[in-house]
Amino acid sequence: MNPSQTQPQPQTAEPQRAEPQRAASQPQPVIVRPLARVIPSQPTSDGAGVRLRRSIGAHPGARVDPFLMLDEFSSEDAADYIAGFPAHPHRGFETVTYMLDGHMRHEDHLGNRGHLTPGSVQWMTAGRGIIHSEMPEQESGRMRGFQLWVNLPARLKMQPPWYRDIAPAELPVVALPAGGSIRVIAGEIDMAGVRHTGPIAGPRFADSTDPQVWDLILPAGGSFSHGLPAGHQGFIYLYEGEARVGEDPGSRVLPAHAAGVLGDGNAVRITAGLQGLRALLIAGRPLREPVAQYGPFVMNTQDELRQALADLHAGRLALPAD
Repeated sequence: MNPSQTQPQPQTAEPQRAEPQRAASQPQPVIVRPLARVIPSQPTSDGAGVRLRRSIGAHPGARVDPFLMLDEFSSEDAADYIAGFPAHPHRGFETVTYMLDGHMRHEDHLGNRGHLTPGSVQWMTAGRGIIHSEMPEQESGRMRGFQLWVNLPARLKMQPPWYRDIAPAELPVVALPAGGSIRVIAGEIDMAGVRHTGPIAGPRFADSTDPQVWDLILPAGGSFSHGLPAGHQGFIYLYEGEARVGEDPGSRVLPAHAAGVLGDGNAVRITAGLQGLRALLIAGRPLREPVAQYGPFVMNTQDELRQALADLHAGRLALPAD
C-alpha cells in the first residue's frame, strides 16, 4: 500500500468494508532432483606423476557448468604422490584443494606459503595469473583428498589472484538429526532452523558462481535431504560406501568413485547403503559461457588462450595488470 494514497475516513458514511486479506505467500513445492547422469572416475596422473582419479573434466563432455574438473587422490604408497605438483601456471578459474589425510605445502610467485593438513582447505582464485606449486610434506603414509576446478565468469577472469588457507576448525560441522554429519566448506545449510555458513560465502562468491561445497557422512541406512537453489547445477561425488540418489520410487544407485550429476529441482536427497557413505555435494550457479581450455588455462576464446600462452612465455602471466 502506498501511504500517499491513504484518504481520511468520512465522518458520516456506511461502515467501511474490510479489505480482503492478501494470501500469504505459498511455500514452493519441494522437487527432489533426480540422478540424471553418472560420470565414472578414470585413473590418470597429473603434475609430476601423481596418481589420481578424475571424474568431472575427464573429457570436455564431462564438465558440469561451472565446474571444470574434480580429481580424487588417495594412496598409502608414497611413489604415487611423492613427486607432487611442481611450479605450474593457472589463469581464468579457481582451484579448491580439500585434504582428508596427509600434509601438503603450497607456495606461489607472490610469496604466499601454506600448509595443508588433514581436514583443511585451500581456495585459490588464479584470476589473471598465478604460478604455484603443491608438494607433499611427508615421505610415507596416506595422502588423500580432492582438487576441484571452478570456472570464473568472463568479467572476472582477469582479476588479481587471491587465495585463502582454511583450517579444519573454521569449517562448520553440523550433526544430522538421524545420525551422521555435514561439513560446510562453501555456501550454507539450514538445519533445524539454524543457518550454518561456511568460510567460502558472501558477496565475493555470490557475485561469481555462489558455490555450495559440503562433505557428507551418513551411517548405514541414513539419509540426508536439503534444499538446493533451483538455478544451480550440481553433482554428488561418492568416495566411500553405497548411495541412492533421488526420491523413491525414482531413486538410482550412485557407484563409488563416480560423480552423479543432479537433474532439475530445488532439493537433494541421498540415502546410504549398508556400509554408510561419505560424499561431496557440490553445486553452483552455471555461467553458460563458452569454455576454451588449454591445460591450466581456462578462458572464453582461442585468442584469449593464445594470449595467455604468450604472456607465460614472455614472463607477463603473473604480473599485475597495467
